[in-house]
Amino acid sequence: MKLPVVAAAFAAAFLTTSAKAQDVSAGERSWNKCRACHQVGEGAKNLVGPQLNGLFGRHTGAVEGYSYSTANKGANITWDEAIFAEYIKDPKAKIPGTKMIFAGIKNDKEIADLTAFLKQFDKDGKKM
Repeated sequence: MKLPVVAAAFAAAFLTTSAKAQDVSAGERSWNKCRACHQVGEGAKNLVGPQLNGLFGRHTGAVEGYSYSTANKGANITWDEAIFAEYIKDPKAKIPGTKMIFAGIKNDKEIADLTAFLKQFDKDGKKM
C-alpha cells in the first residue's frame, strides 16, 4: 500500500520540476526585449548597455570599454541566477542610480527562460 503513495509523490515532484524547467527558446524570444540595448554571442559589442556574454559569475561594472554608472560600479554584486532575477524585475530598485532604463520583467517563468538563454554564452560569446 505504501508503494502507490511513494509513486504518486514522485510523480508530483517530477511534474512540478518539469513545469518549472527553463525553456531556452522562450528565453530567446524574451531576449528581444533586451537586444535594443545589449548584445550576446560571438562578436557582441557594448551598445547602450554592456554586452552580456558570461554574465553569470561576473562582477558588476566589469565589462571592458563600457561606461558604467557610479551606482553600478559600486554595487559590489556578482551576478548569479537569484540576483539577476531580482534585478531584472526592477533594475532601479536593485541598483538605485543605475542608468538602465527598463520597466523590468515581472514573470518568474520568463525570467528563468531568459536566464537559461543567457547562460548558454561563455565570456567569449561561444555557446556552451
